[in-house]
Amino acid sequence: MENYFKLKEHHTDKRTEILAGITTFMTMAYILIVNPDILSKTGMDVGGVFTATALSAFIATMIMAFYAKYPFALAPGMGLNAFFAFTVVLGPMGKSWQFALTAVLIEGIIFILLSLVKAREAIFNAIPMNLKNAVSVGIGLFIAFIGLSGAEIIVAGDGVLIGLGNLKDPAPILAIIGLVITGILLAKNVRGALLIGILLTTIIGIPMGVTPLPEGFGLKSIVSLPPSLKPVAFQFVGWDEIFSWDMLVVVFTFLFVDIFDTVGTLVGVASKAEMLDEEGRLPRVSNALMADAIGTVAGACLGTSTVTTYVESASGVAEGGRTGLTAFSTAIMFGLSLFFAPIFTMVPSAATAPVLVIVGLFMMSPIKKIDLDDYTEAIPAFLTIIMMPFAYSIAEGIVFGMVSYVVLKLLTGKGKEVSFVMYLLALLFILRIALS
Repeated sequence: MENYFKLKEHHTDKRTEILAGITTFMTMAYILIVNPDILSKTGMDVGGVFTATALSAFIATMIMAFYAKYPFALAPGMGLNAFFAFTVVLGPMGKSWQFALTAVLIEGIIFILLSLVKAREAIFNAIPMNLKNAVSVGIGLFIAFIGLSGAEIIVAGDGVLIGLGNLKDPAPILAIIGLVITGILLAKNVRGALLIGILLTTIIGIPMGVTPLPEGFGLKSIVSLPPSLKPVAFQFVGWDEIFSWDMLVVVFTFLFVDIFDTVGTLVGVASKAEMLDEEGRLPRVSNALMADAIGTVAGACLGTSTVTTYVESASGVAEGGRTGLTAFSTAIMFGLSLFFAPIFTMVPSAATAPVLVIVGLFMMSPIKKIDLDDYTEAIPAFLTIIMMPFAYSIAEGIVFGMVSYVVLKLLTGKGKEVSFVMYLLALLFILRIALS
């Protein structure tokens, strides 16, 4: 492990990397509960989706660990699973879940081809450094927003878009307690502060009734064999539905959201970890994108929605994770979760919320590198930052930032500063909005 991942060269050690990997897993373990819950509404078998979720995360994160050697974890993405369930199947399109699963498979195959010709790498490298730093900050606000929302500290308000939740309820109280505990541990420079904070908050939540205990809470209720994949694996539609306009629309939407969610996450987390070179490029980025593409194909075959690089990887990076050993540790945890599902599903969102808020703070530091004096740089960066939490989408934040960047540069006589790829992407974004 020392030699393969070059831990000394990255100023880290095995203990730090393993702790970081476990922390990343703990902050994204909610997907093991949420993804089956969302996809089961389409008629998919909840047990099968649970196994597919854990197994696809294990496979994709292992590829990230040993092929790309980055501390990024992958799993079925939030937002993409909601589109799968509530737009393609339960929404106006009214398609079968098998149709949606086939679209995910096609998307993954296209991603593999795009990764082989380095098209996604070209997109990554085309984003200006100021926007890359803005993406990191925007993701910080976005995941802090996710944490506060998950703990019900903020909710949809009466007469307002967002308001304070009832801070007398147990879940918000537990999250605030967890925030204080984690803050104290960080201030005292305790190693593994984020993970310790999650565990202590989960334990405190038991007498408060927030942390759910498995029924009976004995050995049999903790350890179990994984549910069967048979009801959901390799469930695809025929060629007549594959070559249809509806399939084209669904695949394009999956492609768009996944490309820019993944690129945005890689940019943001890598920027925070100072992995980008002087030109703002991420070495071996094509390997990382290939891990994402293969994960999506594997996930579709197993029976789950699009697998993508997770923004919660920032929590492991914040704990000091810098190499593939962090991702390897996260993958092992996903593998174990197959047999210890009741334990992992005990961790409530109120216990992970404080970590997401703290990581949001960590992600803010690149804001110091943004040029705020040149408005053709500052305005696109600001739009990138604020639109991620406001639109509840990393991808849409990038769209606003990139389009405004190109338009402002072009109309102020600075068009030569914009690359051809940026012009092309801005045009595609505008066409997408016009045709949607």
